[in-house]
Amino acid sequence: MLSKIEVTGKKDTRSGFGDGIVEAARNNENIVALTADLAGSLKLGAFMKEFPERYFQVGIAEANMMGIAAGMTIGGKIPYTTTFANFSTGRVYDQIRQSIAYSGKNVKICASHAGLTLGEDGATHQILEDIGMMKMLPGMTVIVPADYNQTKAATKAIANYEGPVYLRFGRPVWPIFTKEEDFVLGKAQKLNDGKDVSIFACGHLVWKAVEAARILEEKGISVDLINIHTIKPLDESAIIASISKTKCAVTAEEHNILGGLGDSIAHVATKNFPVPIEFVGTNDTFGESGKPEELLQKYGLDTPDIVAATERALSRK
Repeated sequence: MLSKIEVTGKKDTRSGFGDGIVEAARNNENIVALTADLAGSLKLGAFMKEFPERYFQVGIAEANMMGIAAGMTIGGKIPYTTTFANFSTGRVYDQIRQSIAYSGKNVKICASHAGLTLGEDGATHQILEDIGMMKMLPGMTVIVPADYNQTKAATKAIANYEGPVYLRFGRPVWPIFTKEEDFVLGKAQKLNDGKDVSIFACGHLVWKAVEAARILEEKGISVDLINIHTIKPLDESAIIASISKTKCAVTAEEHNILGGLGDSIAHVATKNFPVPIEFVGTNDTFGESGKPEELLQKYGLDTPDIVAATERALSRK
């Protein structure tokens, strides 16, 4: 199956969101877009042009944006809020908890520029705690797509899902290797069938995991590779099926290893089928300014790091 994974182009995942929201809006007149002075960064140009009456610029007032979005749902609207991931969560957590999650409002919190790959803007913008923050909110769905196509598919899919959603994507140009039709909310995507080790990844690190799996296959290590694009609700059956076969696992995410995908996988394993697990992610640290690929290397989130983690997991079987 690894040989069938082909790069069909390169594009930033935020463009997948920008294109996806336009298509979603064409099919549902209740979809509206709100932004906190970042329409360009969130690729809302096409939406603004086609649906000017459904576009709301609230200015640099993220907390107000969340309150407005919550109120709009009462009238049947489906608001998509847009800003950087840091400002979508850390700056407005109280408003999300009280006005959106607690009352189950149908708000789609769309967060770009997540993780280290935001790059040169540095630690104050590179949030690495947001997956944990959002998945702990009762009733919140959390999605971290792998590439442009999957982000576009997720953007359209959440329009038909009733309830609050956190959709996390990024800034850098990244390989496109999935198909839109393969995205199913809440269902893990099997990218390769293997028997020696399970690798679970999300977001930009899915492609790094594909690269790692190919290196490992050359070494004679058979990898069960799974894209966990939906962190919550988690596809527990897919996780259990994989680890019960391979009996060891690696998780890879552009996020703190505390509270993210790795913690979710470990929780499922602990309850159902305990196995050795190695975690690839930032190790309880903030980021810094730098080029995206260099930051991934420095903080241990690159292809060789996944290979090394896999070898450690195998040694612990």
